[in-house]
Amino acid sequence: MRKGYGVRRSAVRTASRRCSIIAGMACTLFALLAPSAMARPAEPNGAPVVLRIAGGAGGLGFDDMGYSRALGRILIPAAGSGNLVLVNPAGNHMTVLRRIAPPARGAVGSHDAGTTSASFGAGLIFASDHPQQQLLAVSPRTGDVVARVDLASQPDYVRWVGPLRQVWVTEPHARQIERFALTGGQVPSFRRLGVVSVAHGPESLVIDRANGMAYANRWQGATVGIPLRDPHVAQILPNSCKGSRGLALDTSDQTLFVGCAEGEVVALDLDHQGAVISRAPVGKGVDIIAWNPTLRHVYAPGSKAATLSVLSYDSTRLRPIRTLPAAVGSHCVTTDGRAEVYVCDPKAGAILLYRDHPEAAREQPAGRPQP
Repeated sequence: MRKGYGVRRSAVRTASRRCSIIAGMACTLFALLAPSAMARPAEPNGAPVVLRIAGGAGGLGFDDMGYSRALGRILIPAAGSGNLVLVNPAGNHMTVLRRIAPPARGAVGSHDAGTTSASFGAGLIFASDHPQQQLLAVSPRTGDVVARVDLASQPDYVRWVGPLRQVWVTEPHARQIERFALTGGQVPSFRRLGVVSVAHGPESLVIDRANGMAYANRWQGATVGIPLRDPHVAQILPNSCKGSRGLALDTSDQTLFVGCAEGEVVALDLDHQGAVISRAPVGKGVDIIAWNPTLRHVYAPGSKAATLSVLSYDSTRLRPIRTLPAAVGSHCVTTDGRAEVYVCDPKAGAILLYRDHPEAAREQPAGRPQP
């Protein structure tokens, strides 16, 4: 932590916002065509709820997952099944939009099959289609694909850029982000705008709508900043990661969190040229991470360690709170921003559901400040 951070930033957030995860609920099975199911009461051993996706017994190559506040749903692209699963955090009822992309043949467990990233905006879900190398616009009400466009390279992250009515798609094999405008009214269509070249990347993508910026990682050592209205790499922010992977943004504090594959989360101060505020160890194999703005927690699954690490953040320091068991290969996570935390289990074709709440933080001793 740099000198002066404690005085300046602690006035913004107090250290009293501490908590940890207590997982509790039991397993329930979901049929592919069933729109919902009910979870049983919490188990005393704190094991997560297992939300099973029918057809995933052989594994599903989950990758990107996210929560849309506007839609009120968790978006879970179910990879090689070709399905897009919507989860309502109020009861965790599931709706399956079937086969928006062609299902995989013999590679259902690959995260380069089916659909693996989605984002909501303008009343539509925008999703990747790996088999046909396309960007899709999907009706969340009917599951119909209402527009599609060919991509220049294999898609990774799909993100809606609301201020511009655009969709951005990362294409790591081509080292670029491809940009599309959403046009039309009742019959939408895509218009290709061009690309943003990202050397040694891009990995992950977050949109800071309020400040007109996008952020993506280089594979090692740095995060890049891209102005939305003048799309080019305008900032290179050293992040100290040997393997730069997931990103999460605290918009209220202008802090960008970076997940490092070697087992660390780093907090960067966007108000001060990306200076490192704090860092904290987590389980190895970090990929996607998530930020809970209500509890002020960072969630970091470690796919190699088979853990879910929970960190609190008080604007000056990342502090490990609890490490929970997950599954080998659990590399993606999202949260509804209140109490629910969703972690993928690709080998089981399932989602692990944890419940986070603030009371448990009182059990945890205060740690030493991270450098």
